[in-house]
Amino acid sequence: MSGKNSANDSRQARIAEMRRAEQARDRRNKVFTISLAALVVAGLVGGGGFLLNRESDKKEQREELAKAPVKDEKSWDASKFGRNHVTTAVTYPMKPPVGGDHNPVWMNCDGEVYAKPVPEVNAVHSLEHGAVWVTYSDKASKDEVEKLKGKVEKTPFTLMSPVPDQSGAIMLSAWGKQVTVDRAGDPRVDQFLTKYVQGPQTPEPGAACTGGLAQK
Repeated sequence: MSGKNSANDSRQARIAEMRRAEQARDRRNKVFTISLAALVVAGLVGGGGFLLNRESDKKEQREELAKAPVKDEKSWDASKFGRNHVTTAVTYPMKPPVGGDHNPVWMNCDGEVYAKPVPEVNAVHSLEHGAVWVTYSDKASKDEVEKLKGKVEKTPFTLMSPVPDQSGAIMLSAWGKQVTVDRAGDPRVDQFLTKYVQGPQTPEPGAACTGGLAQK
């Protein structure tokens, strides 16, 4: 009888030991899971904070860029521009034009790149809607044109086209504003886009840049 009791006690002891080991393992797993979750949350929070800080820094940089004057920029008194819709030809005092009477239909300008010259009277209407018109002559190399194309295609309220008889290699025009550069990497390109795409010079903010004239 005592042998049976001894065997039973031994079995009960082993079972109790196994339960204690299992409970210890469960506690370790819980601690590991909680610690891992805390690290993940901390990483997400920290990463989110980092991303928010980066976005905030970028926003501040854009705001500072927009406030700074664009070097060698030309400006015209836009109050003297006509803004009539006309279906006849218009002679503009500058090339490319930066404002004045224009065709009732605007050029599509949602990051549009045109391989051929576009009608000035339609492009001017796009400027009235807050677009920036990027133009280039034969003085601009193919590489520079490709770089410009990449910028324009990523930027709503812009259009790009060749203007063979313009004075500069690359010119950017907004309503009443214009700057000439020699290469697409000139920092004034990004500055001009930041400052004048739907900028304060826009006579008709919120007007569409799609649904107009398309020409490839």
